[in-house]
Amino acid sequence: MSKIPDITDTEKWAVRSTLDERWGKDKVDLEVVDVEARLSKADRELTECPALYWEQGDCHFVLIKTGESAYRTQFYYRNREQYGTGIHEYENIGDCALSLLRLQADHELKRAQEEDA
Repeated sequence: MSKIPDITDTEKWAVRSTLDERWGKDKVDLEVVDVEARLSKADRELTECPALYWEQGDCHFVLIKTGESAYRTQFYYRNREQYGTGIHEYENIGDCALSLLRLQADHELKRAQEEDA
């Protein structure tokens, strides 16, 4: 059994509000899922953690709750195209979601520029 607390309605609302601001109200399906994560580099075992998952276009997003007020995040397109924000862990879920969406928007812009070049 996981020692990580479940995602609360308040946490889900914070992420939902950020998604609605980016893509429009209720344009993205936000799912509560469970994932396995290595909480520290020294851990040999994976820990089951609650997470929020959504897709937009061909991009997949995961925001993982790793503690009482601890969050990690990444977005990916394919197995070889996985990206994080460069910050190991956030203490605020709103900051985590906002950083993720900003980084992904910058990445999309860069991809579009490379395709046009």
